[in-house]
Amino acid sequence: MIKLMLSFAPLLLASLLPIPEPTQMNSSTTLAAYSFLSLGDSYTIGERVGEADRWSVQLAGLLRKEGIDVGNPTIIARTGWTTAELQEAINATGNRKTYSLVSLLIGVNNQYRGQSADRYRTEFRELLQTAIQFAGGKAAHVFVLSIPDWGSSPFAAGRDKAKIAQEIDQFNSIAKEECQKVHISFVDITPLTRSSTGDATQFASDGLHYSGKQMKQWAEKALPVARGLLKK
Repeated sequence: MIKLMLSFAPLLLASLLPIPEPTQMNSSTTLAAYSFLSLGDSYTIGERVGEADRWSVQLAGLLRKEGIDVGNPTIIARTGWTTAELQEAINATGNRKTYSLVSLLIGVNNQYRGQSADRYRTEFRELLQTAIQFAGGKAAHVFVLSIPDWGSSPFAAGRDKAKIAQEIDQFNSIAKEECQKVHISFVDITPLTRSSTGDATQFASDGLHYSGKQMKQWAEKALPVARGLLKK
């Protein structure tokens, strides 16, 4: 089990709510035609919101409404994880299953901790290969969500929001480039997070993480991509 880095509490470790271990995340209790794995950090585990509000759980529900028999996602995610910590946690689970659909959303903690863009590129590239392995070697069954801009949150009041946005854009540009190299779909949700500025209903109670209302928009943005990938 990976050790949680509590020294970085000011950002995505702000909550001390209990978080499930990465090997114990929820998955569908019934056998569905399609399986779904969701990899990430607090944005994937849905810090400060209920299980049903997690964006990937909402996405699975939207797919089922369209008659696509996909189970709720298995989730490997934890608040505060960087790319390296997510990869370490995946390795620790020993999970060798394959899934019909795999999502990845990671990088905000790399940016917050001031890690270099070059390091992010290297580690993100490794995670893409891991995601492809989980998809049974099929890059066409993997998709990536861009990093939300936490500088638009109430938590960021008094911080250099322009600098945060610039760095988030740089990391997202890297993620998009690396996805294109291996033919993985990239879903840009960052503009949605920026448009949430000033609307308290878009945020969780800590003023940093997002509410189910905002994450529903992510799920809706990812829906046509996920639908298309499952049909390949």
